[in-house]
Amino acid sequence: MMKEINEVLLDVKKDGSLQMLVFDHGGDKAFCDGVDVADHTEDRVDEMIDVFHRMFRHLMEIDIPTIAVVNGRSLGGGCELMSFCDIVVASEKSRIGQPEIAVGVFPPVAAAWFPKIIGLKKTYELLLTGKMISAKEAEAIGLVNAVFPVEGFKESVDKFLGDFMNKSRPVIMWTKKAIKAGLSLDFLQALNASEVIYNKGCMATEDAKEGITAFMEKRKAVWKDK
Repeated sequence: MMKEINEVLLDVKKDGSLQMLVFDHGGDKAFCDGVDVADHTEDRVDEMIDVFHRMFRHLMEIDIPTIAVVNGRSLGGGCELMSFCDIVVASEKSRIGQPEIAVGVFPPVAAAWFPKIIGLKKTYELLLTGKMISAKEAEAIGLVNAVFPVEGFKESVDKFLGDFMNKSRPVIMWTKKAIKAGLSLDFLQALNASEVIYNKGCMATEDAKEGITAFMEKRKAVWKDK
């Protein structure tokens, strides 16, 4: 499955028409329970890490929004993949966690990524105990964006994602580029990078000009996605 996901991610990077990338397991039991424990054995772990981590390297190069839709368990590698998406929506019954510590290992992606999104204290708590938390708890610490009831979950997700679909694709992409550019920089460095992306990238698009003109003319913008 990981190899197939990597192939899809390569295709997504080449496709200039997609508005967003959605990871949706389509069921009601598990988003993903993570990598098979058998793949952590000495003779298989190197290949597993290479293939699994390649997914995250691809995701870092994708400039359209990435969305995880969780309606059930999201554990281990599944939780790492979920957390790496730009937006995460979950049903109230979802359970989320990194249980690797219980089998004597740790999750490298979560160790590198969680401190940036949920802070050190919660990262230590989740990774050192392996505990599972509810979707509401995950929302409270910034691991999940929105939690919806199980009943009507699909409709709630569709409505939530609709707010992304009516925006300019290139402007969304330039915005995401600016956010990513500042992840490893201090504020002034991030601001400088953001200014360059704003002036040289975003403001050079037809949609930026259309958005400003439409606002001044008090009408709805008509995006050309250019």
